Amino acid sequence: MTGANPIDQIADLFAIQGASEYLGERVTQAAHMLQAAHLAEQDGAHDALIAAALLHDVGHFAGATSGEAGGADDLPGAEFSGPIPPQMHSRRGADWLAQWFGPEVTEPVRLHVAAKRYLCAVEPGYAKTLSAASIYTLGVQGGPMSGAELDEFAASPHAQDACRLRRWDDAAKDPDVAAPPFEHFKPLLLSLVKR
Repeated sequence: MTGANPIDQIADLFAIQGASEYLGERVTQAAHMLQAAHLAEQDGAHDALIAAALLHDVGHFAGATSGEAGGADDLPGAEFSGPIPPQMHSRRGADWLAQWFGPEVTEPVRLHVAAKRYLCAVEPGYAKTLSAASIYTLGVQGGPMSGAELDEFAASPHAQDACRLRRWDDAAKDPDVAAPPFEHFKPLLLSLVKR
């Protein structure tokens, strides 16, 4: 990783670890995240939400947060006690990003897995739109929400942004789509770094 500039550190992750497979999908991790940000941009999302879409899966990158392999919530045999375990990539990524970005970026990242679980519970037919990998991870991540979880998620001030991010996440898996490169998003990210 390069020096103290957080955007350069993130760019390095995209360039090096982003080239790896994305959980059985037909795109790389970087292509997936760049597509999500491009979809957010095309949808007229505010800058912080575009950044969240770009960075939503940074917790999958090994070493980005704690030096451990990322995405333990997506691996076969992962066991959890509770709906959002501390090792979940969404929480790990959001916690790591919080050293540079405010909650308008980090909270949609933190909630994007919960948003999938929420949408599966409240929107008929939503689960049928998920890829095979997303259906598998839904089970590992706790399945559709129920009971008090639904109300708690809906009450979050970041729930709406997390659901928008989730939809871009679901759509950002097309091997035939060429999204802008990471450099396209650098000025936006720099504008959002905490001073």
